[in-house]
Amino acid sequence: MRSKLQKFTEFAGSLLPHETEYLLQSQRFEDDIKLGILDRVNNNSHRLKDWEGYDEEIDKRKYSHLKNWVVERLDAIDVDQQFNWMCEMEKRIMTDSIDPAEEKTLLKKIRDFALPMFYFTKFYELVETYRHFLLIRLRYDDHRMVDDFLKSFKEDYLRSKSVSERIHTATAEIINQFATTDPAETLKWEDWLIEVFYDETLDGLNRYLALVRLTFLYLNYRQLDRLRDKYDFLDQQFREGRYYSKRLLLNYYHNRMLLHTKCKEYDQAIYYGYLSVRQKNNDYLLYVNNLSGVLLRQNRHEEAMDILRAALPDMKASKNFFNKIGYVAFYVHALNRTGKARSAENYAEAFLQAYRQEIFKYRWHLFFSAYLQSLMLQEKYAKALRTIRKFKLMEREKRYQKRANYLPTILWYQILCEYKEGHLTRQQLQQRLQQQLQEAATDKDRHANLKELLKEMKAYAPDVMRPVEESMSRLAIA
Repeated sequence: MRSKLQKFTEFAGSLLPHETEYLLQSQRFEDDIKLGILDRVNNNSHRLKDWEGYDEEIDKRKYSHLKNWVVERLDAIDVDQQFNWMCEMEKRIMTDSIDPAEEKTLLKKIRDFALPMFYFTKFYELVETYRHFLLIRLRYDDHRMVDDFLKSFKEDYLRSKSVSERIHTATAEIINQFATTDPAETLKWEDWLIEVFYDETLDGLNRYLALVRLTFLYLNYRQLDRLRDKYDFLDQQFREGRYYSKRLLLNYYHNRMLLHTKCKEYDQAIYYGYLSVRQKNNDYLLYVNNLSGVLLRQNRHEEAMDILRAALPDMKASKNFFNKIGYVAFYVHALNRTGKARSAENYAEAFLQAYRQEIFKYRWHLFFSAYLQSLMLQEKYAKALRTIRKFKLMEREKRYQKRANYLPTILWYQILCEYKEGHLTRQQLQQRLQQQLQEAATDKDRHANLKELLKEMKAYAPDVMRPVEESMSRLAIA
């Protein structure tokens, strides 16, 4: 039976913890019943399941009024809503369709303006457009006020544009390093990006872009732990209603998941990961992929499969092959881990046949790690070797080794397959794997990831892999 409060319950379930905390601290209700409802909404927003229900004996109009208040309150501080308003005003000015009430609002915003503002450069450019509109209509008084604004904030505008251009230069280098095996040194950008992020005289957009670039930078060097203080700072900004939009909050939760995963704080990582997929946006598939990766790593295979299946329509509709291939790889891993390796093999092969070029352009290592795993689980060692040779994966692997986050999954699969097919002796297999362990001995993170890979390899050949595991334990002790 449908609950009388179904719509409100669904609406409340879409709210995020930072939204409800801001609402709770900024409310001035004299109605204790509304305050009680809001308090329950806040409590539920922090939970991933086992939400408390809402009292159906309370007048439904109170729920309706509260919902309207929440929407209005969040819209008032939503920087993306402000951006949309500016775009609409620019369109109306350019098409001579702005009405007197809209002009009154715009003039008041210009008169009351104070830095910093999230989309300051967009607002400045809107005012420039409006200045043309006023002058040609001989509206001298309004034109004078608008012109004074533009002169007063011109240096701030030029500075924001200059910072934006430099961020773009940094982005090109950082993303190139992330997407390729380019060994270019990008840590040179770290101090400047940190300075931009903490500069409260700058517009919020540049500050947030600087943080996103820092996140990619630290991903390149596997140093995400250096983000903790910066995300803690941003966390407090969101709680105070600054620089808020649902889009930015979801992105923050996703990045926080990456941070906690890097620090092996998996419960917190999964918590933030689930928050990041509470609502869909353009990055929803990316967030699903990375959350499913953490769940699979924690052996929560059915959970990973559930969220991947729910996102299947989004994967099919996506034009982003980086995310699309990532989804397929994690879905194949999930099938493997839920006892459906044959289905995983078929799914991977169908996708490979359709999108071979895109796979090698974007995420071949992740894809083939999942595909080959399905063959290993079925003991199709000869087919795995044929696949490695056919697609020249070892040649690609040599170039891929330059990446900071490189894990020799495909190389180790090849070594074990060669042993299983009689091309390597037991001793040769152990020597080659132990050599890999020696090379990673000084890298704590890589050593930990190799330990997980070794655990999987041991399942295929327990007796052969046991001495390698013992060797890894000695290296860890040393």
